[in-house]
Amino acid sequence: MILHLAYATDWDKAQQDGEYRISTRGRTLEQEGFIHCSKDHTQLSGVAQAFYADVTEPLLILHLDPTGLDIREEGGFPHLYGPLPVAAVTTVTPYEHNTF
Repeated sequence: MILHLAYATDWDKAQQDGEYRISTRGRTLEQEGFIHCSKDHTQLSGVAQAFYADVTEPLLILHLDPTGLDIREEGGFPHLYGPLPVAAVTTVTPYEHNTF
């Protein structure tokens, strides 16, 4: 399982564009070089607490099918090199702080 925490507004734009290009909070794929991901809900929760604790706008968990994606584990975290095709997102669920 590969997960990515996304602003709902960024995901809405991605659905219009056909691909998602946000690496992490305030950083694009082009700026960062890859899209930050998490390998499970525990790791995602840690990311949310460390980097999104003050966010008040809606956050979503994107569940990715890694088939055909250039995902590399680096520093214990999966990184996606290249844009995320909307079709590779199998499930989208709301993220609630302290959910996990």
